[in-house]
Amino acid sequence: MATRPLLDTTHVSALEPYLTRTGSIFRRFTEQDSGCISYGLVSAGRRWFVKGASTPSGVSSLRRAVLVHQAVAHPAIVPLSHSFTTDDGLALVYPWLVGEVLYHPTRSHHGGRAAPGSPMAKFRQLPLHRIHAALRSILSAHLAVEQAGLVAVDFYDGCMLYDFEDHEMVLCDLDEYRPGPFTLEADRLPGSRRYMAPEEFVRGAAIDIRTTVFTLGRSLRLLLDAGDEEEQWRGTPGQLAVIKKATAAEPERRFHSVCSLVNAWHAAT
Repeated sequence: MATRPLLDTTHVSALEPYLTRTGSIFRRFTEQDSGCISYGLVSAGRRWFVKGASTPSGVSSLRRAVLVHQAVAHPAIVPLSHSFTTDDGLALVYPWLVGEVLYHPTRSHHGGRAAPGSPMAKFRQLPLHRIHAALRSILSAHLAVEQAGLVAVDFYDGCMLYDFEDHEMVLCDLDEYRPGPFTLEADRLPGSRRYMAPEEFVRGAAIDIRTTVFTLGRSLRLLLDAGDEEEQWRGTPGQLAVIKKATAAEPERRFHSVCSLVNAWHAAT
């Protein structure tokens, strides 16, 4: 019999019944846009986040997540602790971390970034030095992503988990990241339009590290604004110039790497 049921398991017939036998479920996330169902679980005295999928697209996404975590590790990326199969899919096990996802879309609700008291509204009210520290974590994590040969896909504020007590930013749900460069074989990539580069909507386009640069530029722009309409910029003209280059419509006009973007950002900051 497994001494650490959650971490030693290789296969179960059904996820939720297994989790109820293994520990105590204290939270369910049943309306995720991805179609996955996730759980907060207490087992063997520890808290875990367990994400399961049973649809072909969901299972494919979680398999990709396993490959992402095998390729890259960073203090600002939530680590994958374990994975196991079920009769109809796959489950991933992560440590449960304290924090709030800055944007949490569900199938029945797609708003809330600007709502008073929302995680994003709270984040935007933080002192600038706190926001800059969070941005440094995002950029540093993507240096590791770049070094691993991956490109960012579907990165947006729903991947940003912020601890408002200890003021730490970590990234989660990087399931769609993949080796690059690659050619887009669909009509568009998954993701939030607010963060996506123009080429992510063009079948046959090249998706490479300059696409990641664009997404990071949009992250810098949106997180350093006091509002959701991008009319209350809190940064400097120099920082805005860096963002303008990072988010140029033509990939060849952007920074050629995450490293070059980070160097320019640090110089402007």
